[in-house]
Amino acid sequence: MNPTFKVSIWEIKTLKPGTDGKKRPKPYGVRWLTAGKEHSEWYRTKALANNRRSNLIQATQNGEAFDIKSGLPESEFKLQSARSLLQLAQEFIGDEWQESAPNTRKRYVDTLAIPVAAFVNTTKDVPDERALRRVLTTCLLPLNQRDRVLTPEESTIVEWIKSASRPVRELASKVETANLLRAVAKNLGGKSAAAWTTRTRRGVLHHLLSYAVDAEELVANPVTGLRASVQRGNSEVDPRAVLNTRQAPQLLSAVTYAGTKRGQYDYLYAFFAVMYYGALRPCEVNRIREVDCELPETGWGELLLSKSASRSNARYIDSGELWEERNLKRRAEGAVRPVPIPPVLVRILRWHLKTFGTTADGRLFRGTISGGPVSATVYTDAWRKARKIGLSPLQEASPLAGDPYDLRHAAVSTWLAAGVSPAEVAERAGHTVDVLLKVYARVLDGQRETSNKRIDELLDDES
Repeated sequence: MNPTFKVSIWEIKTLKPGTDGKKRPKPYGVRWLTAGKEHSEWYRTKALANNRRSNLIQATQNGEAFDIKSGLPESEFKLQSARSLLQLAQEFIGDEWQESAPNTRKRYVDTLAIPVAAFVNTTKDVPDERALRRVLTTCLLPLNQRDRVLTPEESTIVEWIKSASRPVRELASKVETANLLRAVAKNLGGKSAAAWTTRTRRGVLHHLLSYAVDAEELVANPVTGLRASVQRGNSEVDPRAVLNTRQAPQLLSAVTYAGTKRGQYDYLYAFFAVMYYGALRPCEVNRIREVDCELPETGWGELLLSKSASRSNARYIDSGELWEERNLKRRAEGAVRPVPIPPVLVRILRWHLKTFGTTADGRLFRGTISGGPVSATVYTDAWRKARKIGLSPLQEASPLAGDPYDLRHAAVSTWLAAGVSPAEVAERAGHTVDVLLKVYARVLDGQRETSNKRIDELLDDES
């Protein structure tokens, strides 16, 4: 807004009938100047024109500035220029897009489609819920999909949501914000989302409305202070899922026996071993190159991590490919995370390089069909089959190592049990000490009895 207090409001002007003698449709004009720029609005009746003129005079008497270009009083200009929730969500995603990993982009899009679809000003001609959500997640919200050609059905839905999306400023009401929080707690179809999912969605909504404060659409974030109507849930690692130091090598060996033919998953043996002995994330394992490895013939080695390989839907990756190379999680461009690796993993990686070699760009691990990074579908299926071989029926039915990611949990817990400082463990695993203590510091399977024995010994000494 370009404000001015130099405002002149003229008397109502009445247009004469046209040359054909017919009365003009809107013959009564309200005219005024803002810093010398003329503006006019025309009405069917003189009463309507007088009412509009009175509103403008009242604005000047209230001390309101007027926008020079539009001629509107400040209060009207703000209302007219207010962003809808759809517009705000598009701007927010656009600002976050470049620095966000593909799966983060997906989380923003999928989450914000829910409140945008719910925060509308009409119940007339509402599109099918699934169709509306699909248009938001495939056409309107992803930054790199907004210019694509729409089908007739998509065009109709796009026009509807653009006109129906309510102004963000109406979320200054705690009641309206509470309604959105309830909306993000439901999945498509009305069923309650998992506690972890709901907390994640609330976090994205909070982030969006903080952006609205920065954009001066809201004075304060209305989510702050609202009591969550969801269960707190548990973000910690289930201790029943954590392998001990005897079970882990046994299960890794089982990978080489899994599948319909001997050796089908041998190329994943080292993949999983890196997750266990080095506490790497799957996306980090997929990006390891031979030049990133220091593998001496004896003693400890080291992995120098600088990138990860993330897989997502192609619409969330600028190149349109399924995989995108990213910086390490929460690390700046060019940052390197050194991870010391024990001799057992050094030997496994030397064997892997000798047996399978590398890709043309030097990566250690690749899919057998495309040659790209190993997909989650493939390594999860291999792990499921290995559990059937490497665990007893009772253990297989339990949460023990139910997901490949539990290898990373076991690694961190093993280091902590060995007495490594939390700060060092966090540095090696690539997260904060706070996350380490809240999420990963779990009791190793089978170690509870040892811990109880130590406590008994201490109590006996004091009695």
